[in-house]
Amino acid sequence: MPGNPLTDPNWAPDLADQIADFIANIRAKTTNNAIKVARGLVFGVLGAILGMVALVLFIIMSTRGLKEIYDLFNPTYRAVYLSYFTLGGIFCLVGALLMMKRHPT
Repeated sequence: MPGNPLTDPNWAPDLADQIADFIANIRAKTTNNAIKVARGLVFGVLGAILGMVALVLFIIMSTRGLKEIYDLFNPTYRAVYLSYFTLGGIFCLVGALLMMKRHPT
């Protein structure tokens, strides 16, 4: 604690240093944590959006790829339906497996 301002020539710089340290301590405990939380939210939302876009593009590419494979052996109209049924069946199986795992035994 700074001494008497009438007898201590370093009273003003010491008091300014204490105030600056106090403000820096408060900032370290509040603002820095708020910045970390805000960054986490922004990057989490951005990651979720990019993940959904990647999932949609993967489904589209899978459908097109299966259609092209089936197109080698079947007419085009049949290859389209076969690719839809194949991916639909895969999604139904994955969904059924996930539904079975939702309740622990």
